[in-house]
Amino acid sequence: MKMIVAIIRPEKLDEVQLALAERDVYLMTVTDVRGCGRQRGYTEVYRGQEVQTRLIPKLKIEIAVNEAFVEATVEAIIHAARTGDTGSIGDGKIFVLALEDSFRIRTGESGPAAIGP
Repeated sequence: MKMIVAIIRPEKLDEVQLALAERDVYLMTVTDVRGCGRQRGYTEVYRGQEVQTRLIPKLKIEIAVNEAFVEATVEAIIHAARTGDTGSIGDGKIFVLALEDSFRIRTGESGPAAIGP
């Protein structure tokens, strides 16, 4: 079992969800987050003064999957979240973490059975 954590642009969420649904991945948690990477923020003018925004709004998607779905899930996110053909700074990151165990509260199932087929 793996936990896939993806940080993406907010406007790419619908595309990512559609791409995941095509690969039978439906269960996810989405959180509004703020952060910075190579973009290092941006500067804008507000009421005549320059304001620097260092933390940029992003979405964090967390998906627990069985081993058979890891590659398809990562590929779906990469292709759906990429801007244009070659991508651009700020498109996001994906992390794949080992998931020691999982439990379904309703039934008490544990392990791979608790997160899906």
